[in-house]
Parts: sequence; structure tokens; C-alpha cells
Amino acid sequence: QLHLVESGGGLVQTGGSLRLSCAASGGTLDYPAIGWFRQVPGKEREGLSCISRSNGQTYYTDSVKGRFTISRDNAKNTVYLQMNSLEPEDTAVYHCAVGYYYCSGYVIREYEYDSWGQGIQVTVSS
Repeated sequence: QLHLVESGGGLVQTGGSLRLSCAASGGTLDYPAIGWFRQVPGKEREGLSCISRSNGQTYYTDSVKGRFTISRDNAKNTVYLQMNSLEPEDTAVYHCAVGYYYCSGYVIREYEYDSWGQGIQVTVSS
């Protein structure tokens, strides 16, 4: 059974950077897309970014565009989310998930994603 594990989170000051990793065990990330999401307690989960397996097509929601970069290393069976210029508003639990449809490049639909990782806390101090 596929199990995703996020790592690389932690506490960082405003303007700092973190790189999150999403690794797979019990399977591979050989799905049409991989997505990154985040959730703040009391709020709905927010789709941040996705990347297609076939052509590397990416998508970023407006709030992270220009600051976050998604990438994948198929040899390492890992997907990354490089997060720069972090702001206190980026504080959340970050999750990765596999997508059953290709990343469209203009929207990320949560219902197309499954096998959610447990999540990793990212805290940005002001």
C-alpha cells in the first residue's frame, strides 16, 4: 500500500526558505500528478501546486506563485516543494498526495488526489 511521507518542515523566520520533500514507501510516485496542499486549523485545505509526470507541467495557486517551486526526482521517487520568501501566512501543515489526473496547469482539484501523507508542520515567525 502506497504511503507518502513529508519531511523538511520546521520553524523559519519571515523571508526564509524551506524545502519540503514527499517520499513514497510501499509503492512509487508513478501517478499522473503529485500535488502539494496545506491546511490551517479551522480552515479548508488549500491546493498549492502540482506537477505532471508526463511532461512536467506545473501549477501554482496565486498565493505562492513566484515563491514556491515544485519539482520531482523520479530516480529518488521523491517530489519537492522549494519554498522561498516565506511569510507568516504560510504557516500550516503541508501535505502531498498523488493525483489520478494530470496537472492541468491552471487549477488543482483536491478530489483528484489521494494517498495523503500525514503532513509536516511549517511555521513562519514574524
